[in-house]
Amino acid sequence: MIGLTHVVSPDINRCELTFIDREPIAYDLAVQQHDNYCALLRSCGVNVVTLSENISHPDCCFIEDTAIVVDEIAVIASMGAASRRDEIPAIEKELSKYRELAHIRPPATIEGGDVLQIGKRLFAGISSRTNIQGVEQLAQILGPLSYSVIPVQVKGSLHLKTACTAINNETLLVNPRWIDLEPLRGFNLVFTPDPEPWAANTLRIGDTVYLQSAFPRTLELVQKLNVKAETIDISQLSKAEAGLTCLSITFKE
Repeated sequence: MIGLTHVVSPDINRCELTFIDREPIAYDLAVQQHDNYCALLRSCGVNVVTLSENISHPDCCFIEDTAIVVDEIAVIASMGAASRRDEIPAIEKELSKYRELAHIRPPATIEGGDVLQIGKRLFAGISSRTNIQGVEQLAQILGPLSYSVIPVQVKGSLHLKTACTAINNETLLVNPRWIDLEPLRGFNLVFTPDPEPWAANTLRIGDTVYLQSAFPRTLELVQKLNVKAETIDISQLSKAEAGLTCLSITFKE
């Protein structure tokens, strides 16, 4: 498995924020936490490729948003945040080494943080960053490859995956206040504890689910499901409205 990551920008304190207030981010600690994240991926057998081409862009380390990658193709995003659109060429160049490329074209917008893949189904959030045209274009690209794309209304968070990720192929960890649950019927839904609304974004690698160390109640909840769960600290990066999935694009070689 390959994991694309990007170094943290020294300008991360100028990052985009939508649903949270700005707090000072300790750059050196953010870099260390990002290094720890990359080391975690490597410990799971992931071949980590760390880019630096977009270092002048404050949000560059949140590389997930730039593309949606499936086994057959990489779909290059049309970023909903205008400040991030110049990040695309470098990511496009890198992904072209591994996949054929397709593109979401403006005025459609879509960001990778809004797309949750579970098998051949992709749940696509309609959010402040992704519009219905972006979801429709994604469906047009992936439909011929036997993928289904299911829209999900996002109402209280930046992206779909801020509020919903998969613990396994049958179970989702969800903040029910931030998304429409109707498209998720058929899954076992586990709700985040009220004191930990940001805990739904988890990173699943193999049979292990990684959560932020800031959410001990959610960790206990997941462990009770007989799921192997571990934690990692991204306290500085989370001040940029980020979760664990935001920091990488992982895909089969």
